[in-house]
Amino acid sequence: MFSSTRRTLLGAIAASPLFSIPSAWAQTTVFKISHQFPGGTATEGDFRDRLCRQFATEVEKRSKGSLKFEIYPGSSLMKTNAQFSSMRKGALDLSLVPLSYAGGEMPEVNIGLMPGLVTSYEQGYGWKNAEVGRELNRLLLDKGIVVVSWIWQAGGVASRTIPIIEPEDAKGLKIRGGSREMDLILKAAGAAVVSLPSNEIYAAMQTGAMDAALTSSTSLISFRLEEVSKSLTTGRGKAYWFMFEPLMMSKVVFDKLSKDQQAIIMAVGGELETLARKSAQADDSLVAAVYQKAGAKVVDLSEATVKKWQNIARTTAWKDYAERNANCANLLKLAEKTL
Repeated sequence: MFSSTRRTLLGAIAASPLFSIPSAWAQTTVFKISHQFPGGTATEGDFRDRLCRQFATEVEKRSKGSLKFEIYPGSSLMKTNAQFSSMRKGALDLSLVPLSYAGGEMPEVNIGLMPGLVTSYEQGYGWKNAEVGRELNRLLLDKGIVVVSWIWQAGGVASRTIPIIEPEDAKGLKIRGGSREMDLILKAAGAAVVSLPSNEIYAAMQTGAMDAALTSSTSLISFRLEEVSKSLTTGRGKAYWFMFEPLMMSKVVFDKLSKDQQAIIMAVGGELETLARKSAQADDSLVAAVYQKAGAKVVDLSEATVKKWQNIARTTAWKDYAERNANCANLLKLAEKTL
């Protein structure tokens, strides 16, 4: 919520021509940043929460205190799936959220969790300055969203039963994919899909309402899914899906800022992409150790297995996405250039 506070001198003093309001007492704008992940500190905990906190500190510093932030982790400000539309309306200032969660509202964004389309961090981060990234950014701006930090994460699969490695391993299981397109490849492999945000996976697996879940390495750790899993398929080395999970800002709110303030926000957001990439890759390795310590069976994917999932994706998820509308078809074509 875009809110302002102005300190003023006492009326009698402020009215006097002998006094003026010091620059240090200028208007301060307070922004709210919402996300669904566990809260921590600027140096400890889920890196997505840490990134938000470091972003807040650095922007406040560079703006000389004119821009301040309040951070609401764990969906404590609003429900996870309400964040994107709230930003579009200007009812929420910033959020770090998987872009594909907004697929029902804006089909184009499901390009951010398209199986087999992004298979490395180099490729994913390369989107930012490639044709596909520029077009995605344009579409988001048209919908009222400013991408502040480009963040990509590899994903794995936590399972209550056998490791989900080959497509046939998914047959007959209840699995959370995380997007329409991920659900399509799971259905093609014979699974029953379950749709819910990552912060609800633990309870669903604990009760047996779900057998397995695909989510990022960081979420596999932060949501303590090793406590309800017997096996893990990691995303380290090889992965057939990467998730675009940017820090975003409401364009309604962004446009009210001065050019200097806008420049500070975008500069800090861009600089923090290095932290995001290093942290995500570190978690790809750390997750294996966490699950092994808990007694789970840990496996990695081979290039041949990645190709199998990618082949299924081409004839199901990619085809379905391209048929949604002309924007989707164009984005897919541009993304394929980066393969």
